[in-house]
Parts: sequence; C-alpha cells; structure tokens
Amino acid sequence: MAQQCFHCGQAIPQGELVLRPIQGEERAFCCHGCASVCEVIYEAGMQSFYQRTPDGELLSPPPPPNKDIEFYDHDEVQSQYVGDLGDRREITLMSEAIHCAACVWLIEHTMAKMDGVLLATVNFTNKQIKVRWDNQRVKLSDIIKKLNSIGYDATPYDPSASEAAYRKANRELLYRLGFAGFTMMNVMWFSVALYSGAADDLEYRNYFHWLEFIIATATLAYSGQPFLKGAWTSIKSRSVGMDVSISLGMLTTYFYSLWVTMHPENVGEVYFDTLIDFMFLLLIGRYLEAISKNKAIDASRRLMDLQPKVARLWENGESRIVPVRTLLKGATILVKPGDQFPVDGHVVDGESMVNEAMLSGESREIPKSKGDAVSAGTLNIDGTLSVAVDSILQDTKLGRIVHLVEEAQGSKAPIQCTADKIMPWFVSTTITLAAMSFVYWYFNAGIEFAIMTGTAVLIITCPCAFGLATPMAIAVASGVSARNGILIKNGTVLETLHQIEHFVFDKTGTLTKGQMKLVDALWEAEVDEKRLLQQVASVEFRSEHSLAHALTESVKQRYGFGSRDWLEVESFKAHPGKGVYGVVNAVALQIGTAKWLQSEGVALPPALQDAAEQRAYQAQTAVWVAKAGQVQGVLFLEDEIRPEAAELVARLKAQGKRVTLLSGDCKVVADSVAEKLGGMHVIAEVLPEDKNQVIRDLQAEGQKVAMIGDGVNDAPALVRADVGIALGSGTDVSMDSADIVLMGNDILAVDTAVALSARTLKTIKQNIASSITYNLIMVPLAMSGVLTPLIAAITMPLSSLVVIGNAARIRSFFTPKAIAARRRPQQGEH
Repeated sequence: MAQQCFHCGQAIPQGELVLRPIQGEERAFCCHGCASVCEVIYEAGMQSFYQRTPDGELLSPPPPPNKDIEFYDHDEVQSQYVGDLGDRREITLMSEAIHCAACVWLIEHTMAKMDGVLLATVNFTNKQIKVRWDNQRVKLSDIIKKLNSIGYDATPYDPSASEAAYRKANRELLYRLGFAGFTMMNVMWFSVALYSGAADDLEYRNYFHWLEFIIATATLAYSGQPFLKGAWTSIKSRSVGMDVSISLGMLTTYFYSLWVTMHPENVGEVYFDTLIDFMFLLLIGRYLEAISKNKAIDASRRLMDLQPKVARLWENGESRIVPVRTLLKGATILVKPGDQFPVDGHVVDGESMVNEAMLSGESREIPKSKGDAVSAGTLNIDGTLSVAVDSILQDTKLGRIVHLVEEAQGSKAPIQCTADKIMPWFVSTTITLAAMSFVYWYFNAGIEFAIMTGTAVLIITCPCAFGLATPMAIAVASGVSARNGILIKNGTVLETLHQIEHFVFDKTGTLTKGQMKLVDALWEAEVDEKRLLQQVASVEFRSEHSLAHALTESVKQRYGFGSRDWLEVESFKAHPGKGVYGVVNAVALQIGTAKWLQSEGVALPPALQDAAEQRAYQAQTAVWVAKAGQVQGVLFLEDEIRPEAAELVARLKAQGKRVTLLSGDCKVVADSVAEKLGGMHVIAEVLPEDKNQVIRDLQAEGQKVAMIGDGVNDAPALVRADVGIALGSGTDVSMDSADIVLMGNDILAVDTAVALSARTLKTIKQNIASSITYNLIMVPLAMSGVLTPLIAAITMPLSSLVVIGNAARIRSFFTPKAIAARRRPQQGEH
C-alpha cells in the first residue's frame, strides 16, 4: 500500500519521498512544497488546521513559489488580498524592516511622490503598509519594487504567516543580543587585565588589543548589523534617524581603536570594549520593543478561526462534508450538537439551544426552532438543526466583525514616542558638534587631538539613553504588572492610559460574572423548599445544559449538598430548548420553560406568571417546577454582579472620569445594573457590530476612551478605543484585540493599571530629562577637550545606567506598602 503524504494525504509516488522532522518526529511528504507548508503551519502554531480538515478529503499539494514580483500583478493573485478589482485598488502589505517612526515617514513620503499611488499609510505597531493605487497608472509590482529600493522588502499581508514572520525576526534579534552579551563578558576580562597593569608592557598591550579587535569585529558585523543596515537605508533615502547616530558612534569608535591598535608606538586608548557594551545595551532596548508587539497583531485571524472551515451539506437525502467556501445561498446544512455554526442562516428543521455568548456577549442560551436565525461561530448545544445558508465567510456577522477589527487596527496612528521626535534633531546636532570640534582642534592642537575630541563628542552623545528611556520603563512596568495579574501586551498603552477620561464597560462578563446563579424562588403553599430543591437538583445534575449546571451549583452552595446527596432519578429525558423530565421517589418532575409545561397540560398559577413577567425585566430567567403535573413553584436565575464592580466605578468617578455601561440588553435591565453599581451613564440595546461605532462617536467628540470587555462582539470596540482592556476569563479574540488583559479577572485592576500608567509616564519623562541633562553637561566638556574618549566611554554608559536604575524603581509599585497607600484614600472617602 502506497505511503501517504502527511500534509495533503495523497499517495507518494515512488522515488519522490521527502522526509522532514516535524516537532521532533520524522514525517513523509510527496514533495518539498508540502513539506515546507507543513513546517510553516507548525512554526506558526496552527497545527489545528489538520484537525479541521475532514477525514477522507485530500488537499492539493502547494504550487511551486513564484519568485517574480510581476506575479502579483495578476488579478487572480490580487483577488486573495484585494477586495475590489476595479481601477482603484487597495492592499495591505507587510514589511519586517519597519522599526521606527523614521521608517513610517520615509515610506509614506516616498509613496506620496509615486505617480498613481493615491494613499499610503503605515501602521508601525503591525508593520503594515496600506496602499491605495490606480491600477491603470501603476502596477502593484512597481510599488513593491519601489519599496524594495528604499530598503523595505514588502509582501502582501497574510495573517496566517505573519506570526511566523514575527517569531523569526524576534528570534534573530535575540541571537544578536546573546552574541553581544557573550563577547562583552569575554572582552571585559581583557580590559581588566589592561587596566591592572598589562598595558604598561607594549607586547602584552598589543596582544590584548588585537584580541579585542578580532572579537569586536565579529560583534560589529553580526550584532551591529541592524543598526548599520538601518543607517545605510537612511543615508540612501537622505533621511536622518537614530541608526545614523548609533552607527557613526560605533564606526568612529571602531576605526579609531583600530588605528591605535595598528600604531602601538603612538599614545592612545582603544575602545573595543565600549563598542561592544553599548551594542549590547541598544539591542536590549530594541528586543524589548519588539516582543511587546509580537502577539497582538492577528486578532482578525483568531476571529476567523472561530468559524468552521467545513460544513455538513444535506443533499439528496444524505450529508457529506464540504468546504464552507463552496456553499451556495439557499443550500441546506446539518449542524449537530456540540458543533459551531459554519454560516449565517435560518433554521428549516429541528429544535435546539444555542450558545451565542461568543458573539453577543450574553450568557443566556437561546432556543432555536424553525424560522429562527443562527450566526456563524455560535455553538449548537443539544439538538440537530437543518439550516438554510444565507451568507458565508466574510459576509457573515462574524466576518463583518473581523472587518471592523482590521479597520480599527489600521486607523490607529503610528507610534510617535518622544525619543523618535527628538532623534532627528539630536542626531544632526551631534554630528555637527563633533565636526565643529574636529575642525577647531585640528587647526589648534593637531590631527590626533582633533580625532580624540571628535570621537569623544560622538561617544559621549551616543543616544542609547534615549533609545532605552521608553522601552526600559515599559518593560519593567509590563513585567511587574504581569506578575501581579495585569498583562500589558502593547507597552505604548502605558503612555496613553493616564490620559483616558471616559471608561466604557461591557455589562455581561465584565461588570457581571457571566455566570447564572439562583437568586430567588416563589413557591406554592406547603412546599418543603429544601426537599424539593434537592429533587430538582438531582434531576438537573443529569443534564448538560448550562442553566442546569448553574441551578445545581446554587443548590449545593445554599444547602451544603454534595454529589452523594443527589437522589436516584429514573426515566430521565432532556427536551432541547424546553426542559428536563425525571422520576424521583416514584413522582414525576418536570423542570423547564412555562411554554413547555403548558404544552404538557400543566396549568400555571396567574400570580406566579405575573411575577415571572416582572422578573424578566430585571434580567432574571424563570425555571418552572412541576410535580405530578402540578406547579410547585418558579426559580429565578440571574447573572451575578462582580463584588468589586461598585468600588471600581466609585474610584473612577472620584478621579473625575466618565463611566458608561454599554450593553446589548434592554434598557430596563441595563439601568437596573447601573443603579446597583452606584449610577452611571447607560447605552443599551446596542447591536454587536454597533459597539465599535459607539466608541468612534465618543472619540469624534474629542474624548480619550478606554473600552473594557470580554466577548467577541467587544473585539472591534477594544481595538477602536484608545485603550482596550479585556478580562482573562473572556474569549481569546477579545484578549488578542485588547492592549491590556486582566488575568486575575479582578476589574479593580483597571484602576491599578491607570495608576501604573501615570507612574510609568512619569518615569519615562524622568529618563528623557536625565539624558538631556547629561548631554547638556557632558557635551561641552567633550568639545572643550576636557574629556578624553576613555573618560567619555566610562561616563557614557552612566546615562543608560541611570535610565535602567530609574526604570527599575517601578517594581516598588506593587509592594504591599504601595498597594495600601493607593487604597487608603478610597477607604477614607467611604
């Protein structure tokens, strides 16, 4: 029997076997294309692709890659990335070479000068370039070639491959950082030997200098490559960025040290150790900036992963599994219990309960029967449904939410940190001052003193402190907050969170727990409540329904029952969307909806019916209990408000912040929750796709808005907001879309995060101020010739050490003493 390809499942022709290790296990492939695709899938952590592929369905081996850029000019290729293939087209490109605000400026200005390009915007956080062009005047291949010519290797954005690309880039940066750290430790021993007396002997001094030269050359070539490459790109494009100053300082130090090494008869010092030191420090800053953006860019891909890729097509009296993309409107599919709906459609046959929490954010399961609409990505609970297809993929409600997330991501302005704004002026001034010093001392003290003075200026003003000012503070704040249950995924949010003036909260799962709980019960006369609830819980214990689980847990907590206390149940039967039936102690029990009990001939007391209708306005779900055909009472379940929610609202209001409750529930229910929390503005009856618009409208009024949510329907709003905060108990997509995730699900951490952002911003300003002060003092001394390159090399890292030390002080933010001090004013107000 022929061996099958691990990727596509097709038979491997004789003589064409390709073996590759996949996660430590050797796998067989029919071609190198399948092997490469499989490696990429596993590298990106997307091996669940193979679990989603239906058994028995063969894939096609991937076509060989086309290395010709003109390949992207074909409409068939562009259709994968471009929505409208008319004359005016729009595409999102991705380039790993984007690493600073200067890159954003260069790309946007270069594209603006290109004939036929209508719009070009760069999202620095995502390293994406959105381009709109006239296809009659310029081809996509010409645009990509133009980007290549200025140093940005751009390709059409593919969400499925972006994570692997980011991992590879960060891994390479970490290797460079590790190599620089290793060589720094080795060169340090040579420097110790020289400073301890070896420099007094010419032979030993030359020996150690050449050893340092060899190590420094290797470090500069490998670890310094990102800075040298960035500087060369800036020079070619006639722009000035941080890399120019860094590279000039590194090269000047390197070549001056080489000159001293080659002329041992002249008095001079070498600075190979200094060169390696600040390469190591700069790479730390660059790596910390990179890792803060690594996981937050593919929320749209995670959203689409919620939508199944295959469906059970019902045709000619039988079902068969087909790809969703092949379904036509009006086709009928089967959705079995436990399956997610692959399309938007309406039920044509069957009854079931459907969990729409991932889409609507509401915890209650909805009964579905003939004629009811269902949405892609929602979960079918307990019955098989026949569904007529209305829309698929990007045309579904989930697909529209994906579009909103991507649009909101693109609308965020590129990061413009303080260091990036100062850097062009700083670099130009540094080079000018170094040149002025060199010229002055060349005519007044000779070439050697001029070189030493100019080098001292470049070394003393190396902008590593500027480069570390922001990322070090953010890295420390992110690390210490993560250990205390606040995961800050996008570090730059700490620069904006303190400016937030309006906090918008989703209701279900955010201000409430998203878990139903028995809150009340009304009984007919002479009912033994404890005994009856034990019987009810015994029946419900056998059901898989979420309401049954909530009811059982509530009874256990109320009376201290354990699993051994459940009574024996006979003839148990679950009626999907209606309720459950069971016989306990030879007496029949029916527990479920009023409509079901009435259909079974059970008469409902009018007083209890009126009470149930009133409770419905308070978001309480009624579960009726009948015993031997007679109603015994009605149970009321409600989503419990988080105990710390009221205190959080009070804290934010005490700081002068605006607080809004945003919910899809009816206004009566939302107002009731707001009142229990001490009062706040309410925006109710909002459709999932409209939450994003609410945030946009608030921002249009000039407000800085933070959105706190936990559901898929909150994802576009979380991205649209200036700061998105998600609860760790929420969906993966909401957490991917948010800037901050509260892993402990304690929403009081929102207030803690606000305080942390203010502390972090203060630290960043202190760091930048210390760097400026340092340069204002040390640069004049270097220009005057008071500081030699040796002294400059010793004092230059001090500014970085001050920055690092000041940033480390943020760790004290979560000490018990600091936490008590933050809580004390609030306790005093109460």
